[in-house]
Amino acid sequence: MTNPPRRRRARRATTLIAFIVVIAALGVAGLRLWPGSPLAAKAAARWESQPGLTGATGDPDADGDGSTPTTPPAAKPKPALKPLPVAATDVQIDHTGWYSWALLDTRTGKMSGPADRSDLSTTASLIKSWIGADYLRRSAEQGKEPSAARMAQVETMIRDSNNEAAQSLYEADGGAPAIKRLISMCKLKDSKVAADGGWSRTLLSPADITRLGACIANGTAAGPKWTNYLLDQMRAVRGTGDFGMRKAFPAAEQKKIAIKNGWVDRQAEQEYHVSCMAIGDGWVIGVMAKYEINKGYEYGANICEQVGEQLRAAASS
Repeated sequence: MTNPPRRRRARRATTLIAFIVVIAALGVAGLRLWPGSPLAAKAAARWESQPGLTGATGDPDADGDGSTPTTPPAAKPKPALKPLPVAATDVQIDHTGWYSWALLDTRTGKMSGPADRSDLSTTASLIKSWIGADYLRRSAEQGKEPSAARMAQVETMIRDSNNEAAQSLYEADGGAPAIKRLISMCKLKDSKVAADGGWSRTLLSPADITRLGACIANGTAAGPKWTNYLLDQMRAVRGTGDFGMRKAFPAAEQKKIAIKNGWVDRQAEQEYHVSCMAIGDGWVIGVMAKYEINKGYEYGANICEQVGEQLRAAASS
């Protein structure tokens, strides 16, 4: 009769032990959640942030270290470029022969113009702008100061389009290799050295005329010492060579636009070739034309001016 009481005592002991274990477990869990408990940090470290939240506490307004983030300053918007006085448009000119044009925004590098703006024609005197730039830049690179006679040649070559001065400077500058330097330094894409090596038959496209103009304007062509001088000479073009796109501008504005034009009657082809370059503040325009030789240079000069008029009108519309 002693076994049942023993079994009852054993069961009560087991029940008591189980109760103590449960109470102990609940106590530990409470300590982990109790603020300030040494176990609390260990528990919190195992919590995971909800999707889309950044803080370890799940607070979307808190950084990972629990601090409140500061809003980063908004990026300053770039100032808007002021409109240019010329803009691309569908230029329409009643003409015979061929002409094409290109407009380059030298601030952004954006070029506009018809599909044939990469077609080639001979530059005639327009290339004198590069002859002067290359001669002056190389003189500075070699530590040489051009003589007064050479400077007089540069001036009359640019302002008056003097061919004898151009030939003398071209030979002093090394001849055809100077045109190769032009293509390389100014990153021309279409142009070619003349088959006979002569400066007048250098082949450029309207698009490459604008690249040449940008190369002069940004100082690459003539270098830091001579760029402003060269641009001043190009603004001072006078006489027969003073035609083209800048004639589409008011007289006061014309004085600020640097130009160099070319015109020649090609007897072998029985064509007249005219080329025009105008460099303004933030823009360059290049125009080339080929047409019947009997029409003279005025015909091509008028085409260049009409291009300038229509690009100006497009900017103001």
